[in-house]
Amino acid sequence: MHIVIMGCGRVGSTLAHILEDKGHSVAIIDQSPEAFRRLRGTFKGRRVIGMGFDRDVLIEAQIEKASAFVAVSSGDNSNIISARVARETFGVENVVARIYDSRRAEVYQRLGIPTVATVRWTAEQMLRRLLPDGAMPLWRDPTGEVKLAEVQTDPAWIGARVADLESAARTRVAFLNRLGEAVVPTGDTVIQDGDVVHVMARTADIDRITEALAERVQEGE
Repeated sequence: MHIVIMGCGRVGSTLAHILEDKGHSVAIIDQSPEAFRRLRGTFKGRRVIGMGFDRDVLIEAQIEKASAFVAVSSGDNSNIISARVARETFGVENVVARIYDSRRAEVYQRLGIPTVATVRWTAEQMLRRLLPDGAMPLWRDPTGEVKLAEVQTDPAWIGARVADLESAARTRVAFLNRLGEAVVPTGDTVIQDGDVVHVMARTADIDRITEALAERVQEGE
């Protein structure tokens, strides 16, 4: 594939190197010629000076044959405008923009522009480690109605079948993180010590599911 990247900072240059190593052709855009110093000497892709929302700059980067466009400059507005130009003017379907303001990210997600909200992502990663109790969302759909969440479980669930856990919480287990590896369970899969449970559920149900799994109630209690 040919991929156009706007922004030759640490993220943009790293993406350029990874994509080129995987055999893709890459063009990277930045308004500062100095930014291209982050690229290794063997980088074979195009270096284009300018703004990523400028039609002529995008054409020089061969946007017309691009399969994907990535906007990872330091400016939210520039990233979004560039992503919209790539999609709406040049018809690039696979477009992603980095956004620092999580409130904007929600809006653009609803407009159909996939975004990576770096501040929110970093904050949630930190919270998962600082506040182990409860469920922290790993993913949510653009409407915010469905989440993939990591759920803390009562140690009493160790040795129980996944089917029993699902029945108690009235939900489905998406996967287990077992010693760093993802396991897609069946109903007969047995919960082991150290397993981290991940559920996919409606946002409105997450608190109920968390409460149900936080303390296992045995039959007859």
